[in-house]
Amino acid sequence: MTTLLRARRVLTEQGWLDDHQLLIDNETIVAIEPIPAGTMARDAELLCPAYIDIHVHGGDGVDVMDDDPAVLDRLAKHKACEGVGSWLPTTVTAPLANIERALQRIAQRYYHGGPGAAVLGSYLEGPYFTPLNKGAHPPELFRELNIAELDRLITVSQNTLRVVALAPEKPEALEAIRHLKSRDVRVMLGHSAASYEETIQAFDAGADGLVHCFNGMTGLHHRNPGMAGAGLTDKRAWLELIADGHHVHPAVMNICCSCAKPRVLLITDAMSAAGMPDGDYSICGYPVTMRDGIVRTESGGLAGSTLALDAAVRNLVNNVGVCAEDAIHMASLHPAKMLGLDKDLGSIAVGKRASLIALNPQLRLQNIWISGQRFLL
Repeated sequence: MTTLLRARRVLTEQGWLDDHQLLIDNETIVAIEPIPAGTMARDAELLCPAYIDIHVHGGDGVDVMDDDPAVLDRLAKHKACEGVGSWLPTTVTAPLANIERALQRIAQRYYHGGPGAAVLGSYLEGPYFTPLNKGAHPPELFRELNIAELDRLITVSQNTLRVVALAPEKPEALEAIRHLKSRDVRVMLGHSAASYEETIQAFDAGADGLVHCFNGMTGLHHRNPGMAGAGLTDKRAWLELIADGHHVHPAVMNICCSCAKPRVLLITDAMSAAGMPDGDYSICGYPVTMRDGIVRTESGGLAGSTLALDAAVRNLVNNVGVCAEDAIHMASLHPAKMLGLDKDLGSIAVGKRASLIALNPQLRLQNIWISGQRFLL
């Protein structure tokens, strides 16, 4: 089955192409060429790579940790409606048995597929953190790093565990980072009191970047650059960014994009209240409350977000001044590169998977195609 999509502008890694069309054969882009003269119809104003959300806990009233296999299908459809073609369901700090069941459900969805955004594997956020900068994670469930335990989690996930987050100052952290990297698992650093020096040591050991940069870590000070300073200045580090204007001030988002534009990963860190009305919800088994779209714990701390990834792109463009192509790449090409999937995903190029979105000039979603198939919004 072949499909032809025509657009006024097509975004490639090299920039915009005016009045071009894509020929798609099954799941794959097989040609990108100028639209023949005299052809007036267009399928999209802006045709762009579908977004990739690597850090998602929930949305539409459900949570990745819910003991129900149907939850991942519901979340995948919810993510597709914000322009996400693929995603990593993300666990939270919980009893180890609960985490293992979640990894098993995610693996089943990965191998068997389903409607909506494609599951690329799992992201383990917790329980390998430290109490300072714990966020909404329950510190009584934090665990020490253990190679045998990490190997068991990889086995339970049927080798679909893609990312492990940890605090680099924990005992055995550097050994764990090296081991995870040898198993082709990415390592992100966060929920930590680590110093600048400890963070650099973790990057030297192979760590890939920072979990939701600035949030849940030692901040930037002019005499003590902290974990955030290490991430901003070390060109090896990918930086997750929650661009909702609440987790990080727009001026600080500007600093982040100015220092690390090729390394920014837009994420949502969305929890179950995303897409839902204000009210009472839970995360990590604890009650939280959403007011005006902002979710907080009983003590007043932020507890995940209700951000949609297409809104994150617009926020960077409209509130920070990042150009549209750079903001879109931060939500598509950059996550694909971080996961090592950029030969197949993340940009529009011949030979890549046809995971695409149509946007209007205001960067609002009009249509999405996942592996060449249009998903009805």
